[in-house]
Amino acid sequence: MDNKKINKVINYNGNFKQSVICMEECAELTKAISKMLRGNDGYYTNLVEEMADVLISIEMLKQIYHVDESDLEGWVNFKVNRNYEKVLAAAK
Repeated sequence: MDNKKINKVINYNGNFKQSVICMEECAELTKAISKMLRGNDGYYTNLVEEMADVLISIEMLKQIYHVDESDLEGWVNFKVNRNYEKVLAAAK
């Protein structure tokens, strides 16, 4: 992702407004997932678009709140492993 462009958008909107926009993007993804679960396959493109918006939002939030990439990766790995261990335990 182009962090310079992301930073310009954040600077234009300000941290507070951009954080609210990120929350709205998450809500839009929730709605798109709900439509897919109800069998509305015609919403696939919308689902992918909203996923892209949330991924961009994550990058923005990382910049706004000075989130260190290694801290985030550490939590991602921890949670993936925890979920995997739950699946393994349930499969026994």
